Amino acid sequence: MTSSSSSVPRLVIAAPSSGSGKTTVATGLMAALTARGLSVSPHKVGPDYIDPGYHALATGRVGRNLDAYLCGPELVGPLFAHGARGCDLAVVEGVMGMYDGAAGEGELASTAHVAKLLRAPVVLVVDASSQSRSVAALVHGFASWDPEVRVGGVILNKVASDRHEELLREALESAGVPVLGVLRRVAQVDVPARHLGLVPVAERRAAAMEAVAAMAAQVERGCDLEGLLALARGAGVLGCAGWDAAEALASSPSPPLPVPSWGSAPDPAPQTPEGLQGEGLTRHPRPRVAVAGGPAFTFSYAEHAELLSAAGADVVTFDPLRDEELPDGTAGLVIGGGFPEVYADELSANESLRKAVTALAETGAPVAAECAGLLYLCRELDGLPMCGVLDAGARMSERLTLGYRDAVAVSDSVLAVAGTRMRGHEFHRTVVEPGAGAVAAWGMRTPTRRLEGFVQDSVHASYLHTHWASEPGVALRFVERCRTS
Repeated sequence: MTSSSSSVPRLVIAAPSSGSGKTTVATGLMAALTARGLSVSPHKVGPDYIDPGYHALATGRVGRNLDAYLCGPELVGPLFAHGARGCDLAVVEGVMGMYDGAAGEGELASTAHVAKLLRAPVVLVVDASSQSRSVAALVHGFASWDPEVRVGGVILNKVASDRHEELLREALESAGVPVLGVLRRVAQVDVPARHLGLVPVAERRAAAMEAVAAMAAQVERGCDLEGLLALARGAGVLGCAGWDAAEALASSPSPPLPVPSWGSAPDPAPQTPEGLQGEGLTRHPRPRVAVAGGPAFTFSYAEHAELLSAAGADVVTFDPLRDEELPDGTAGLVIGGGFPEVYADELSANESLRKAVTALAETGAPVAAECAGLLYLCRELDGLPMCGVLDAGARMSERLTLGYRDAVAVSDSVLAVAGTRMRGHEFHRTVVEPGAGAVAAWGMRTPTRRLEGFVQDSVHASYLHTHWASEPGVALRFVERCRTS
């Protein structure tokens, strides 16, 4: 791994529960400190794709996720150091309540877990709108629950008046946790949301910039920035080197052997495509991999493009809402998640691009699609024609499918050989109904055993969102198929 960024000052912004104001405080703090001339590295605990978009607006840097379930606890520090390299400060926004993690997995992937892995102090954001003296009991409980978690300050949100603030401060004097900010109830920032969370930045950039500016002003006005900086500078030495895509690929071992039953799959190491040996990558032209972007496809992890590039691909982005053709020379296609149902009319109307995607898949070029990408490859979405690469129909549903998944590949594909174990995350309100004879991509092991996704020729499509840093061989295998297709 590359040189360490272990000494970068850092803070984790946590809360007792969702809806307490973490995003407002974290994003506003990032923007306020950036406005002071600091280089701020933005991070988000968990699999969330949307908050990092606001973080990127606030800092001018790529928002990165830290997920101890998807990537494993051992990669949290290196991925953090990779993103924070060269920065003056890092701000990490937590997820849900501070001690809420992967269901049935104890502290795994919780904000508290990540804070411990990063040896970072925590600032607790508390919704104080319906309490006064009780706030001291709440903060004391969160600060003392796990002695390895250092709660270094509290920010009181939705405070009604000067008198309310006075009562809260008096109560917290006995809790031993300093108040580092007070945000008034009348000044809440309105950030539009929909069925899966906040509206992504790409869909409302001008309004999002206004919202980020408002968050920054609110934090600047109500928080002790010098106190927060002092707390961040007291973070412990992390003691790990930064993750590096090329080094991760170089250390990827051989693929696991196929297994007869996904129910008894082993825990294989990261994979490397068969026949790919050392310097072979440099003897071939760089295949062009087109990655879907724009408002309809906003869900992606920055490390995916970095891994594809390090594996030898020329990575280019295109917008399925606007571009009528794929980028010239496209040898492989990656279509991530997003909100295609919001843009179904426009995606369907772009018939030229739909036909180009279908034609590319018919040549045997590798195609990898997650969630929204899966829907786009179906015959139709809510009755509107899509690409028709897959013999399947998709429709919106009232039921939200949400949660971490433990899965194993049940078919050889452009991403994985059968038996490859990966962890992922599902997050959708749609249903896909496959035609007869569909071949599944994954065997889900949790929370219930079921088959999911599609493997069809050189197409791998699934609802499962995965983080390729946990399995760098995925990128190697995909790029090698792009070379030979």
